[in-house]
Amino acid sequence: MNALCRSLHLPTSLILARGFRTTTMSLNLSLPPSPDAVVLQKRHLRSRMRRLLRQDFPPHLRRAEDAAIQRHVLESSWYKSSSRLCAYVSCEALREVDTSRIVYDILQEEHLELAKKLYLPRVQDKASHMQMLRVVNLQHLQANSMDILEPTEVDENGIPLEDVMQATEPVDLVLVPGLAFDSAGHRLGRSGGYYDLFLKNYLSLTEERGWKCPLIVALAYSVQLLDDSVPVHIHDMPMDALVSASGVFPISELALEQM
Repeated sequence: MNALCRSLHLPTSLILARGFRTTTMSLNLSLPPSPDAVVLQKRHLRSRMRRLLRQDFPPHLRRAEDAAIQRHVLESSWYKSSSRLCAYVSCEALREVDTSRIVYDILQEEHLELAKKLYLPRVQDKASHMQMLRVVNLQHLQANSMDILEPTEVDENGIPLEDVMQATEPVDLVLVPGLAFDSAGHRLGRSGGYYDLFLKNYLSLTEERGWKCPLIVALAYSVQLLDDSVPVHIHDMPMDALVSASGVFPISELALEQM
């Protein structure tokens, strides 16, 4: 896999400037925790983050941060210059960062010659398999068994929606949700492993085809930015950058080049 795409760069000035509460960074030379210990750490952190989002993050603050985060994305040069991107339809019940303005911004221009191509997630099974299917209008979305909007398998004419893994051109940008993030770009998901597996497979595809790696950007509320490190397994995919209400936080070399 292209090392440049995933290499991390952690200037302390950026950590302090982008809304993280961390004031010092210590070098931990101890042995990494066992896989079982990481599972327990993740489980505990997920419970803590769900409780925090539910009880200690009032709706008016969440709405304000939703607006600020989407504004940072929509006004950025890296979003404006993207031609094809993967995103997600935010779920109110899961308290994900809202993406409705971003999705609407793309779909309302679908008829234009230079419109962006938008791919949205559709869960395939309980084994962490997820497709990213191209959506051109809201009629291509339907609620799944968990009441989360996702693409239909076929359009109104019965034609299968384009899967990004079968597309002939690469995406420039991937917008990702999550429960918690740290200053190294580590992400805590909701335990399904869907985004980690999709990103792993898609980055392998870009390498096979000699494509440029997409910019992987997580959208995060201020309360989701942790002082401590997020516990990770070897298969957990790091983010290139984070966007919070306080601004854009580039992490990888790829992000530092493009943001």
